[in-house]
Amino acid sequence: MNAPDLSALNAPTIAVFVALAIMSVLAVTVAFFKIFQFARMGVGKVGAAEAILNDWLGGKADKALHDARLRKSVLSRVLQAVFTGLRAHPDEHGFAEELGRQTAIVELSAMTSRMRLLETVVQAAPMLGLLGTVIGMIDAFSTLASAEGAVDPALLAGGIWTALTTTAAGLAIALVTFFVATWLEGRIETERQSIEALISAAINGRVDAKSG
Repeated sequence: MNAPDLSALNAPTIAVFVALAIMSVLAVTVAFFKIFQFARMGVGKVGAAEAILNDWLGGKADKALHDARLRKSVLSRVLQAVFTGLRAHPDEHGFAEELGRQTAIVELSAMTSRMRLLETVVQAAPMLGLLGTVIGMIDAFSTLASAEGAVDPALLAGGIWTALTTTAAGLAIALVTFFVATWLEGRIETERQSIEALISAAINGRVDAKSG
């Protein structure tokens, strides 16, 4: 079945399709931006951070501080702040913890930036699709009402096609964006938990949980 002539679409329908296209481009742009940003920031490099922490707890403070100062990941920058605080005020663990948390806030703020745009696309795309559905049905019934005698089904095709296509497009954009946003938010939450664990371990030491 061929789609109706796009040149015959009315202005509201064209506006809905343009808005959906803009939202899809926005979602793709933000998704790629966040992926490259996470890679540049060094998100998820838990193994390297654990190695730095092990050196610190194992008495190799100078090596640990040197490696942390390379600032190759989010976690290493947080550890650098904690180590600096512990070096400056060895007896004031609260000072080191506060430095670590301040650094974590900056890092997490950068990680969560522009995530609202993805959430907006997830919420708005289905609504735009629904708007297109309403416009399509209005167009179809308007054609039906203005027809005299038997109605040619071809006259209704444009409105019905618009109603179905905009709904499908809106849902598709929202679903894909939702899965991407969920994946990115999962990485942010994992990094947040790793930060909390590393700050605590750097200040208070590790707790060995051995069974048996």
